[in-house]
Amino acid sequence: MTQRNFGPDFCQEFEELLAWRRDVRHFRTDPIPAEVIEHLLDLTSLSPSVGNAQPWRFVSVDDPARRSAIILNFQGANEAALSCYEGEKAELYAKLKLAGLREAPRHLAVFCDETTPQGAGLGRQTMPETLRYSTVLAIHTLWLAARAQGLGLGWVSIIDPDAATVALDVPQGWRFVAYLCLGFPAEDHVEPELQRKGWQAREKACRQVLPR
Repeated sequence: MTQRNFGPDFCQEFEELLAWRRDVRHFRTDPIPAEVIEHLLDLTSLSPSVGNAQPWRFVSVDDPARRSAIILNFQGANEAALSCYEGEKAELYAKLKLAGLREAPRHLAVFCDETTPQGAGLGRQTMPETLRYSTVLAIHTLWLAARAQGLGLGWVSIIDPDAATVALDVPQGWRFVAYLCLGFPAEDHVEPELQRKGWQAREKACRQVLPR
């Protein structure tokens, strides 16, 4: 049995990696070498998944027409979201840059294949949503791996998932989970942008104690 121990230097760098993993919206337009993308996806395949089902499906969106459809989708969803706010919050929302769709050199749509036979249903009979949780874990793995390579990733959540699924014409049974922008950051910040812009500070508390 082989046991792998990681030294203090690695642990310190890992903590720094977690801190520097940011949701990037400001990208340079420099292309990413194809071999880098392939390596990142190979690393992503090491992510944990329920029953070893590996249900994630990463779709590279390269066609200009499909990208344009996604941008229009985002614009419509963003206008609808803005209408939910009033006063100073609405003014601040309108000033936020919430996606790097036009600048990012690579777009990746992420789906969960909810019809996959892989894993033979193990672990998801009572909680089928764990397939989607597994897909989100794969996205997080990609996020960290990209940051370690000097790349930034932005998750575009202001989007109509049904319209995005239609625009991308994926197999039936694939459920939309995320639309990602990937590229070299135009600037680096350890502090979240939403915190820098005054929208929401990061809270440290993540522990809750149930009453006796």
